[in-house]
Amino acid sequence: MYILLWLLFGAVVGWLASIVMNRNHNMGLLANIIIGLVGSALGMWLMSIFGFGAVDSFSIPGLLVSVGGAAILIAIISSLKRR
Repeated sequence: MYILLWLLFGAVVGWLASIVMNRNHNMGLLANIIIGLVGSALGMWLMSIFGFGAVDSFSIPGLLVSVGGAAILIAIISSLKRR
């Protein structure tokens, strides 16, 4: 059951980040899930590095950090593709 929730969360976060980064037309469901999950981990990791602390539960700040991390990941991937 938790795996389905993680996949759904990853899909939503990846989709929102792709809309923010204007890459929604280039990504499919699997890419949204992967970008969402990896981007969430990246966002939480960056929060802990800069001393803001981790967001432990599902909340609006946690969602915003996850979308921000996924947007950063999309920007990194886009810059690597241009080379």
